[in-house]
Amino acid sequence: MRAAVFGAGAIGGWLAAGLARGGHEVGVLARGASLAALRDHGLVLSEGDRHERFRVRATDDPAALAGADLLVLGLKAHDLPGALPAINALLGPGTRVLPAINGLPWWFLDGFGGPAEGLVLPSVDPGGALRAALPARRVIGAVVHAASRVEAPGHVRLMKADRLLLGSPAGAEGAATLADAFRRGGIPAEEVADIRAAAWSKLWGNACMNPLSALARADTAQLLGDDGVRGLVRAMMDEMTRLAASIGLPDPGDPDERIAVTRRLGPIHTSMLQDLEAGRPLELGPLLGSLVELAAHLRVEVPSLNGVHGLVRLLARSAEGAARKIDTPL
Repeated sequence: MRAAVFGAGAIGGWLAAGLARGGHEVGVLARGASLAALRDHGLVLSEGDRHERFRVRATDDPAALAGADLLVLGLKAHDLPGALPAINALLGPGTRVLPAINGLPWWFLDGFGGPAEGLVLPSVDPGGALRAALPARRVIGAVVHAASRVEAPGHVRLMKADRLLLGSPAGAEGAATLADAFRRGGIPAEEVADIRAAAWSKLWGNACMNPLSALARADTAQLLGDDGVRGLVRAMMDEMTRLAASIGLPDPGDPDERIAVTRRLGPIHTSMLQDLEAGRPLELGPLLGSLVELAAHLRVEVPSLNGVHGLVRLLARSAEGAARKIDTPL
């Protein structure tokens, strides 16, 4: 298989390494320091004291990687609309697309049926450009349960790899074969029958913990150690459960059980908190704005989600304003 990876960061780099380890031809679209590192030293994956180096074809020209069998998108979900010209240049007639992203993906409501069928969520897919270019029939949905970080350009460290869940939202074949390819490369991948339910289950926790961690500048252990915050998390989860039922998704479970599981994992520095501290844009639209928009369309009351979304939106604006002031010369 010939694979192209756009966004070989913490997760994209891990997936690229797994495909390369499995014997597949891997090309990476990169730029700047990452491009130089990949060309000079290859892709390095570290886990504990183990370090592996993989030779990949690194380029800053999308046309050089066009027409691959598989396109892995490792960009942040909110960066995808702006990256669409490069994504289009990478596609061939038979290219399948695997977006390893958080939040409610653009393909989620494409072909799903029910009261939200055909709905385009501006916070995820402004103007519907992603759905037009990458319809669900081209997609192999992915839900990543893993923790990794970028140590340096071209160098990814894997801390924990639980599961990579794959499934076709449009019922096309390919997810099982791809899961096998990842397993051969040491990545614990499996096909699931309902990739939308799997994506919602992950979002059920992320939509709560990520925004609240950014607001409080606290890790998950600190958040869930507070009685008041736990109550707010339950309220947000209950609203998401009602929202899921309104579009025919299965009940994601018991909020208290999910909270207990998260507490047992220990202190987690969420990705949104990391982005806030690093001065990067927050993934607010895909993680929470999408739910607020979906609820408004369906007329489902979600006061807790609405309130937290508004607060994080103000936080993001304040952080962006502070960054602009720092960047402005006196």
